[in-house]
Amino acid sequence: MGKLSAAITAVGAFVPKFVLTNKMLEEMVETNDEWITTRTGIKERRILKPEEGVGSSFMAIKAAQDLLQKKNFDPKEIDLVIVATATPDTLVASTAAFVASEIGAINAFAFDMLAACSSFLYGMSTAAGQIASGRYKKVLLIGADTMSSIVDYTDRTTCIIFGDGAGAALFEPNEEGLGLQDEYLRSDGVGRNFLSMDAGGSILPASEETVKNRKHYIYQDGKSVFKFAVKNMADAAAKIMEQNNLDHEDVAWLVPHQANKRIIDATANRMGLDHAKVMMNIQRYGNTTSATLPLLLADYENQLKKGDNLVFAAFGGGFTWGSIYLKWAYN
Repeated sequence: MGKLSAAITAVGAFVPKFVLTNKMLEEMVETNDEWITTRTGIKERRILKPEEGVGSSFMAIKAAQDLLQKKNFDPKEIDLVIVATATPDTLVASTAAFVASEIGAINAFAFDMLAACSSFLYGMSTAAGQIASGRYKKVLLIGADTMSSIVDYTDRTTCIIFGDGAGAALFEPNEEGLGLQDEYLRSDGVGRNFLSMDAGGSILPASEETVKNRKHYIYQDGKSVFKFAVKNMADAAAKIMEQNNLDHEDVAWLVPHQANKRIIDATANRMGLDHAKVMMNIQRYGNTTSATLPLLLADYENQLKKGDNLVFAAFGGGFTWGSIYLKWAYN
């Protein structure tokens, strides 16, 4: 029997129907399509309309159901459901617990994972650890974020970046040497000064004043975040290659967090990677935070081959960042 590793055996995705284009944003804030495209690579993003009772769990459920249908898989076999999200349905009740119940994963335990834009990456590490322990055989990891719920659409520095969406991946044991091979994960608490939402937590609970002063929207010091992200995301990707003696020819795909095309390009360049090997859908979805990595896998699934070396890289608020090396497990 070979060494036990955790492999991705299925993926699913969901994005809302409503498309918010750069042209539409021109009518909302002082910006234009050329400025947005040049600086971010984004042309449009999907937005979940604020219907009664609909939040991140709605998209997470849809993504999970897409995966279950494609794999023809019984949800009762799932041991654990992790929902990676920065925008849970509520701040108290577990979004993952609700999602697990709604998809019929009645034999699973569930919890949320919050590490900003690195949430899915951290969730991959957690899922792999649970599989490697031998206690659990099927772990469903979902990345879902409704960023439109915390974006100020009068702030042109943030409203152009974020979109809504969800993606899911099923992790199962593998003895062929496929699946998650290595990881390099880091964090630095200085990040809370540059990317945050001031109110709504225990430091500054909601009040009439916090609402009036628009403290419940995401704030970003763009230049500082960009500087940290470019360096650390690229460094993490290079580090994981160094740890595993990989060169640019060994890597089939870079799976990068879709925050900004310039950050993605810098990471690929640092790896010495041809840009044809870089997964990219930022132009259609923008930054969906926890959902960017699984949405990439869903979009590129038909191009992936068993044994492909994938390098995942992400950077998020907090700061959180890192990279994971994974061998793809199916055609």
